[in-house]
Amino acid sequence: MTIELHGVAFSYANDATKSLLNIDHWSVARGERVLVHGPSGSGKSTLLNVMGGLLTCNVGEVTLLGERLDTMNARQRDQFRANHVGYVFQRFNLVPYLNAIENIELASTFAAGKQRSSVREEATDLLHSLNVIPSDWSKPTSHLSMGQQQRVAIARALINTPEILIADEPTSSLDAENRDNFLRLLLGLVAEKNTTLVFVSHDLAIAQYFTRVQALSEFNQEHC
Repeated sequence: MTIELHGVAFSYANDATKSLLNIDHWSVARGERVLVHGPSGSGKSTLLNVMGGLLTCNVGEVTLLGERLDTMNARQRDQFRANHVGYVFQRFNLVPYLNAIENIELASTFAAGKQRSSVREEATDLLHSLNVIPSDWSKPTSHLSMGQQQRVAIARALINTPEILIADEPTSSLDAENRDNFLRLLLGLVAEKNTTLVFVSHDLAIAQYFTRVQALSEFNQEHC
């Protein structure tokens, strides 16, 4: 399995009585494209953050690509994430004053074995494949349209050729046409690279794009 969670529980320190995650077992196989859905506040983003090592579970085992994230220190998790996990955030989290190429290069800073020249070449290849026109590459990303920012965010998430891609409701503010355009671009690249995708959303209208659709409540016990 690419992703495995065993006996995972998580609660925030300021409300330790409320467990957002209580997962006996959940796994994702290599190359799966999984949509996890549920209402706002149900713990979807928390799941992704624990899975990606941005948060550490209170108890349990989080294993990605055979490596235990829960036994790593913060620096080790950061390094592992840089080398193996890509993120597409809800609001994209681009640095607004940097241009498209600079935003993508920034994501490769902590990845092992990346040369700046090869990163730039890979970045331009990704931007080409995502239909970002060259005249937009040198603009601050704050000057790009929402659609172009989406494409830059995909390129940034994929620049280190991650085995796992995590997407945290990046289509939630889009109309149906732009949502579908975004998903077609994202899923096309994911399939091409055989990347494992975990995508969370409350929108079941996008279910057709995924190989597995699962409610968070199916594997996360009722939190108290």
